Amino acid sequence: MDTPPTTPPRPTRVQPETVPDIPVIGAEDESHASTIYSHYRTTLSNRRTGLSEHRTDLSEFRTDLSEFRTDLSKHRTEQGRQRTGMAVQRTRMAADRTLMAEVRTSLSMIGFGFTIYQTFESLAKSNVLNGGNAPRNFSLLLILLGMLILVGGIWRHIQFALELRARRAEMSTSGLIHGTSRYPVSVSLIVAIGLLIVGCMAALNILFGLTLFGGT
Repeated sequence: MDTPPTTPPRPTRVQPETVPDIPVIGAEDESHASTIYSHYRTTLSNRRTGLSEHRTDLSEFRTDLSEFRTDLSKHRTEQGRQRTGMAVQRTRMAADRTLMAEVRTSLSMIGFGFTIYQTFESLAKSNVLNGGNAPRNFSLLLILLGMLILVGGIWRHIQFALELRARRAEMSTSGLIHGTSRYPVSVSLIVAIGLLIVGCMAALNILFGLTLFGGT
């Protein structure tokens, strides 16, 4: 991040001097009156010159302050661009966290449904319980609901990611953000797609009795 500009030094304050009184020419100094008045005018001229130099210093100081405010404004604009860019990244990570919450919910439903199916199937094979379709249907319903949550979450995540990428490119073109950092691939999306495939395999295992998970 760029360092903020430094404040220009203020010129030394000038203490006002009293204006000298107009010299009074006596009868004995009439022959030197022009010289006395010339010295007086020189004194006034030197005082005006000092004041003019001080005004010039103040004008230069105001110019430096204007440049300082301009640099400070550029610095704030640069910070605003960086904050906006980080806000876009935070928005993307929030979308990933939302998808991960949906993945956790879906994983719980798919795992719980498949566990129920395997448990009741083992009990039926051991003649502990009579065979029935209720556990099978309930397990399949849980798995399908989990897959439905995943499909909705994946669709919403992809749609939001495409909109965010387009908005980020538009903001980068407009100069609102730099847009130099890479837009990484969503690991949450990869996990969600993998879990969706696992859910499909679990549903096929229940529907058609396939041994996709090493069952007998």
